[in-house]
Amino acid sequence: MIYFTGDTHFGDPRVLRLDRRPFSNMVQHDDALIQNWNETVGSEDEVWHLGDFMSGMAGDCTELLARLNGRKHLIVGNNDPTTTTTSQGWESVQHYAELRHEGHHLILCHYAFRTWNQMGKKSINLHGHSHGRLKPLPRQYDVGVDGQDLRPVTLELLLRRKLFVMNGGDMDA
Repeated sequence: MIYFTGDTHFGDPRVLRLDRRPFSNMVQHDDALIQNWNETVGSEDEVWHLGDFMSGMAGDCTELLARLNGRKHLIVGNNDPTTTTTSQGWESVQHYAELRHEGHHLILCHYAFRTWNQMGKKSINLHGHSHGRLKPLPRQYDVGVDGQDLRPVTLELLLRRKLFVMNGGDMDA
C-alpha cells in the first residue's frame, strides 16, 4: 500500500494552539500521531510525507522515523529543518514529485497549486501546508493530518470520501 500524509509537526507546540489539535501537551500529541501512523501503515507499506514532519528542537529525526512503520519519502515543507531533510531514515527527499498510482497521475508538493502538470488530463494534486483550511480545486486533496483524522491516508480513501460528499452522503449513489 501507498499512504500519504503531511503536517505532522512532531515536537512543535504551535500546532496545539494554532491548529487546535485535541491534546494538552506535545507528548500526548506525538504519541497519538505515532500510534495512528503505526495502526494504519504496515512495515512494508510506503508513505509519502508532504512536508513539515518535525520541529528542529524535537529530538533526533532518525530515531523518530525508526519508530514509524513503512518506507518513508519526504516532500520538503517550509518547516523542515536540515536535521530532518538529511536524516538517514528517508528513502528519498525532494521538493516535488510526480507518481503514477492506481491509474492516476499524482502531483506531490507541500504546497497546494492553483494549476499543475497535466491538470487538464485529470492529474491529481496532493499537498499539505494548509492544515485543512484551504478550499480545494477539483482533483486536489490536502493530505495533512488535520483534515485526515490525524493519520496517513490512501488515494482510494481520498477518492471515496470525495465521492461520498458529491453523492450527498450516499456511498451507493
